[in-house]
Amino acid sequence: MSIRVRHLDCGRMTPLGGRLIYGRGALHHHLVCHCLLLELPDRLVLVDSGFGLADVADPRGRLGGFFVSTVRPRLEPAHTAAGQIEALGFRVEDVRDIVLTHMDLDHVGGLSDFPHARVHVAEAEFTRAMERPGFHDRMRYRPVQWAHRPKWCRYGSDGEAWFGFPAVRNLDTLPPEILMLPLCGHSMGHSGIAIDTGEPDGADPSARRWLLHAGDAYFHRGEVHADQPRCPWVLRGYQRFLAADNRARLDNQARLTEVARSHGEHVQVFCAHDTDEFERSG
Repeated sequence: MSIRVRHLDCGRMTPLGGRLIYGRGALHHHLVCHCLLLELPDRLVLVDSGFGLADVADPRGRLGGFFVSTVRPRLEPAHTAAGQIEALGFRVEDVRDIVLTHMDLDHVGGLSDFPHARVHVAEAEFTRAMERPGFHDRMRYRPVQWAHRPKWCRYGSDGEAWFGFPAVRNLDTLPPEILMLPLCGHSMGHSGIAIDTGEPDGADPSARRWLLHAGDAYFHRGEVHADQPRCPWVLRGYQRFLAADNRARLDNQARLTEVARSHGEHVQVFCAHDTDEFERSG
């Protein structure tokens, strides 16, 4: 199956910090919420949902005052997934499935704009978000964003090997071209989402080109796409502060780096918030 992939920025964030966050010589001084819109023959599928219309209408009530004042999201209806989908000529009802890398507030705000959609998420992530046992969990997970009671589809960590990752699995009701793989670390059930675009590989016509949305497994392109890993120190500290399992996070960054180096002609790896990666993806 050939899947048309559109790259959407569903919520820019402008935390203070300049080059301490964005890096020396950065062309952009904001972070994106990089989501994907997958056009299947019978439906649309979102990978993450960014901020939603309800977040725009009530940012402090939905996202919390601390997040709004420190991360400083730019919230506009036209930049939500729902706004962009309708601008493309589709209906929000055409989105039948949403696949989540994880359930942080900047990845799930748009869920309520698609109340009819099935929401696919790792079981470990779902459990942590529902229980919110610790301080960090109460910061990152905002139950008001899923108060509409989505149709959850939850998955364990079993699966088959894929480019060095041990447990990649298909998703219920979705085609085998869309896969979920565990990328634990940033959060307890963090996942990567791999998409077989259906485009033949120029070097090997029998092979296919993949996209790998790595969510928040890393934040800066230099952590994965550089000969010597690098990341602006404030952004590096922010990731360490939020990590549910920092050792696992670093181990998965190393796996992503290996995929990007050894299989970059077959697999395009990108994260959720690097603006330069987003601009190059189109």
